[in-house]
Amino acid sequence: MYRWLPRFTTWGAVLRFGPICGAGRVKRVIIQIDGGHLRALARAGQQTYNPDFIEAFALSLLEADEEAIRFLYYDCAPYKGHQKRPVSGTIQDFAQSDGWLNDLAGRDLFAVRLGILKWRGWKPRKVLAKGTSPSDSDFKPDFEQKGVDLRIGLDIATYSLNRLVDRIIIVTGDTDLIPAMKLARRCGVQIVGIDLPNSTHSAEMRAHIDFRRRRPWPNAAP
Repeated sequence: MYRWLPRFTTWGAVLRFGPICGAGRVKRVIIQIDGGHLRALARAGQQTYNPDFIEAFALSLLEADEEAIRFLYYDCAPYKGHQKRPVSGTIQDFAQSDGWLNDLAGRDLFAVRLGILKWRGWKPRKVLAKGTSPSDSDFKPDFEQKGVDLRIGLDIATYSLNRLVDRIIIVTGDTDLIPAMKLARRCGVQIVGIDLPNSTHSAEMRAHIDFRRRRPWPNAAP
């Protein structure tokens, strides 16, 4: 047995009618993707990381009984600025294009949430042999993402407290999000974690996930 009730948006308009419980009901979901996490794993798996890849990956996460109401992608725009190289002291310009983020944001159901990429200096690429004189090429820029986990957590809380979804599918390895995940579950929202070909969740994260799904890369051979 189940009852049919109208579903409402936050401003009170009826979207559609649907069963509030019972087998066969389509489950409304959001998909949250931590871009830094996904990019590192995709590149380690020799995947081309671009909007086409991200969109195909996001769509592959859905099950047949799920309806995505939004794909939320979290990242930082490329760093833009000028910094002195660590050995020569010459200036290096950082001016990568962020056009791919605008491309992704314009795709169906996608929303892009941006944190800030902070400059943290230079760090060695490897340990130099004793007596070796360092050069600029022995160092790489060191950046830190700021505000990404906060934005993910706020969206988890918003969608859960207002019961806008039944499930949250989340792609991240950030244990700082566990309090937000616990809040979602207390609100009755299910958390789905995604295991990727070269990654799995830590035991700490698994304790706060309702379902785990393993997914191949979108272009992987069957």
